Amino acid sequence: MSERAAVTALGLMSGTSLDGIDAAIVRTDGERIADIGPAETIAYEPAFRGRLRGLLGRLDDDEETAEVARELTDLHARAVRTLLARAGARTGDVRLIGFHGHTVAHQPAKRITRQIGDGAHLARMTGITVVDDFRSRDVAGAGEGAPLAPLFHAALARDLEKPLCVLNLGGVANVTYIAENGDVLAFDTGPGNALLDDWMGRRAGTAYDAGGRLAASGHVNHDALATLLQAPYFDRPPPKSLDRDAFGSGKLGELASADGAATLAAFTVEAVIRGTSFFPQAARRWLVCGGGRRNETLMRGLADSLKVAVEPVEAVGWLGDALEAQAFAFLAVRSLYGLPISLPSTTGVERPLAGGTMHRP
Repeated sequence: MSERAAVTALGLMSGTSLDGIDAAIVRTDGERIADIGPAETIAYEPAFRGRLRGLLGRLDDDEETAEVARELTDLHARAVRTLLARAGARTGDVRLIGFHGHTVAHQPAKRITRQIGDGAHLARMTGITVVDDFRSRDVAGAGEGAPLAPLFHAALARDLEKPLCVLNLGGVANVTYIAENGDVLAFDTGPGNALLDDWMGRRAGTAYDAGGRLAASGHVNHDALATLLQAPYFDRPPPKSLDRDAFGSGKLGELASADGAATLAAFTVEAVIRGTSFFPQAARRWLVCGGGRRNETLMRGLADSLKVAVEPVEAVGWLGDALEAQAFAFLAVRSLYGLPISLPSTTGVERPLAGGTMHRP
């Protein structure tokens, strides 16, 4: 470890898949990981998930937004209490909370990124200092504001063989490429699970395609896939990032449910493959986190196209469901010590930049 003291932090993440809150405990000095603690996932009730979904893309601070943001914060406070109880820990055992909030709009080209959630209220509710607002300073500094987990990925992968890729298949997919010398390149590759989840909700009345089984039973419509891949985003060099709803599935027309699922799964895979053209050297291994690692159709498609090992992060002992929450615990500690949380090669910010706003209880 460095000369800085290791700090126990608790990270919270409400991701673009809208499924719930991930909470995790990490002990770190902001550079090396001293210990990985327990983690917990608290699912959103369907009614709240619907209200949260209704805010996506909204930029105004109206009464509805304030109500949902307050409820979201209260749910995060409950997640903190649940995890502390599971860990047998007290409030005083945790120095910091890294609170991401929930992204409702992300338009970095317009210098806009918006995460709802009240860090000051969370600090009062938990009695623990909270760090939030991780993205806005980066966007104000000409960065993309995302992805922010790459420095944590690099810390976890310190002793693994490289070049290595860590692929997060959340609602949006993002990749961290770690070179042999430890340099990091990161960007959003394109859609992760969001389009497929939305398709399943409309066509099958389910939250997601469990195991990728519906997609596996269908046939890819290559004309529709080609149209989706014409988006200018895929030709833009990284760093680059996306809003959850940057791509629509309207181009799928009246495809059968299984064929639409197959086409959207292929879209996610092909977007990742397109992203590899920006790597300085092919990765020797891919480690996958996020809910998409459980989609066998996505994992099989990636392995078939990349021709190298594509494995869930559990293959190296990481906690796939907790990785983003752990990342925000790690970033909270970096914020505490004034260390950069984003780099020119991860978000396109002009220089390595610290971030986050601290709220004391």
